[in-house]
Amino acid sequence: MNAAYCKIQVRFMLHDDIALGSGKVDLLAAIAQTGSIAAAGRLMGMSYRRAWLLVETMNSCFREPLVVSVKGGKQGGGAHLTAMGEQVLELYRSMMLQISQQTEQHQQQLLQLLRCENEPTLPSQTT
Repeated sequence: MNAAYCKIQVRFMLHDDIALGSGKVDLLAAIAQTGSIAAAGRLMGMSYRRAWLLVETMNSCFREPLVVSVKGGKQGGGAHLTAMGEQVLELYRSMMLQISQQTEQHQQQLLQLLRCENEPTLPSQTT
């Protein structure tokens, strides 16, 4: 069985910062699901500090914050996506779906050209 697959990655850069990419989108989705940056980080196998730093990067790269956190107290604290955060999450997911659909034929053609696991490698020819 050939274990080859295609993984398309899209990153939005602001200067040297990755403003948004698949990992940050997954973090946004986890925050929306759990209502907590710490819980989202645990769900993704990362520390609270790492998750918080990624949120801070996203918040500083966009015109408005994507995530708002509320300190603890009687209400218990937590975090949630802002309207902008929800919009960014939906736009990125929609864009990735469209990219995948539009490139499906090319993906399949390229995958067929990959060497299978037990297939020998042919020596390269030099000119």
